[in-house]
Amino acid sequence: MKFSINLPGLIRFPPALFAAPGENWETAMRVADYQKVAQVVERLGFDAVTVSEHMVVPLDLVPHMGAHFPDALTAMAFLAGATSRIGVRSSVLVLPYHPPIQLAKAVATLDLMSGGRVTLNVGVGMAHREFEALGIPFRERGRITDEYVAAMKALWTDERPSFAGEHVSFDEVVFEPKPLQKPHPPLWFGGRSAPALRRALRLGDGWTPDGAQSGSGPWLSSVEDLPRFIEQVATDAGLDVPVGFDIAAPLALTLFDAEHRLLEQPVDLSTAQAQVDRIGELAQLGVSWTAMPTIDTLMRSIDEYLDHVERWADDVIAKVRTAPRA
Repeated sequence: MKFSINLPGLIRFPPALFAAPGENWETAMRVADYQKVAQVVERLGFDAVTVSEHMVVPLDLVPHMGAHFPDALTAMAFLAGATSRIGVRSSVLVLPYHPPIQLAKAVATLDLMSGGRVTLNVGVGMAHREFEALGIPFRERGRITDEYVAAMKALWTDERPSFAGEHVSFDEVVFEPKPLQKPHPPLWFGGRSAPALRRALRLGDGWTPDGAQSGSGPWLSSVEDLPRFIEQVATDAGLDVPVGFDIAAPLALTLFDAEHRLLEQPVDLSTAQAQVDRIGELAQLGVSWTAMPTIDTLMRSIDEYLDHVERWADDVIAKVRTAPRA
């Protein structure tokens, strides 16, 4: 099992960490604070720092999502520069928002300069008005995503890349530098619907079954249903699960309805041992990555937050990694 952690301060997602606007320590974070968090979680043994993104947030979603989101690649580059070992992962980057040639260049450059620490976790998107603001057709987002992935793979892997699609075309060009990781950085897909999983099995290296109910179903309804859901989707699509295919799931699957309202799930995570036991259950279900749970109480300072993270690493990560294998 590998462990990721969300970077605090950049995403102020209500109600968990943004209960007191103007008083929360996250609103006051500066350059040195972001660097400090990244360096501490690296020292504590986390395997990746994750960063989400939105370009603009439609007003009707602000009460449920908050309004404060970074550009994922910019934040990932900053984090990679502040550290030396820990991975940097988008979670998720909405692929149709990014012209594929520019994104492929940014990812390849970051992967090279970070020493091969990039994982690109992408999704097709769910906010209609965000697509409208960017001038991108919402109903075509799935086809756009597939085309962009194919174009980026050609750029990353071919000596003389060429591609002819509806939204992007190129020929008689070279693309350098190539990513350090071969054939390219791990490419994961987010979303808990059957189409999201099909796309991950067909085009990707991993899947993050999390988030809002959007697009066509059926949808994964619980972590416990993972094996059956994967088998059914793969069988229906005539696909195999790739060797080494990663599944990243939190200790309690975070599910939202179509309006991005949180759907609560009764999972006991009240003690460190309960979380250690839960991680063992996830591993048995095929999960290879999980994350430190979101802190539900308001921290009073960055030092208090980091103390909490260190205790969690000692009480959970260390115990998982030293437990005898079944």
